[in-house]
Amino acid sequence: MPVSKSKRSRYTPPPPKKQAGSPPWVPTLMFSLFAVGIIVVVANYMGLLPGAQQNSYLLLGLGEITLGFIVAPMYR
Repeated sequence: MPVSKSKRSRYTPPPPKKQAGSPPWVPTLMFSLFAVGIIVVVANYMGLLPGAQQNSYLLLGLGEITLGFIVAPMYR
């Protein structure tokens, strides 16, 4: 005797797998790059770095901040 459509069981997909958390070095690296980049930029403007104010120090600081943003999506 065939089973009617209303009596058939419906497929339920398995629950989604939880993603593993980030390794501890990811947030450490991200926040370190942000902090060092900000310190370099501020120290450049305050004239605390050798050679007075230079654009290369500013680019170095902004580059480190940019690397921090590149690492940020790896953080879960």
